[in-house]
Amino acid sequence: MTAPKITNIGNIRNELNKYKKGKKFDIHQFNQIARLAWLGRVVMQPLDPQDAECKSFLVFVQEPDELAAHFLDTDQELMGAMHIVDGEQAEALIQVLRSGVEERAKLYEDLSRSDFYFRYFYRPKEEKVPESSAAAPQGRDED
Repeated sequence: MTAPKITNIGNIRNELNKYKKGKKFDIHQFNQIARLAWLGRVVMQPLDPQDAECKSFLVFVQEPDELAAHFLDTDQELMGAMHIVDGEQAEALIQVLRSGVEERAKLYEDLSRSDFYFRYFYRPKEEKVPESSAAAPQGRDED
């Protein structure tokens, strides 16, 4: 990070305003961070919670798990770093993060109710076969 050149109060205010506005990611970067946000690998906090005019957020992007990293194409410059993101993109990331948590929670709820035993080992008894076809060999149904 470069040190801001501070020669007068005006420059200090300009630098501060630049940080308060945050940075917009390009489409490729935003999509990468949004995917990680959906996975819950993003930590967000308002940049200045005491300033009502400051809408930007501090965003920390964690490395994805190994399985996710295998499928996701991520820029290493985004990973493991803190970013100051503008308010509009931060709000979108919050929505993505929320929907990811909700969808993963539903997946885990469904998983906790799944009965794998009956799915793989229980076959309902078939109706009695008429006598004429009883002599034909019957195999087990293969799904």
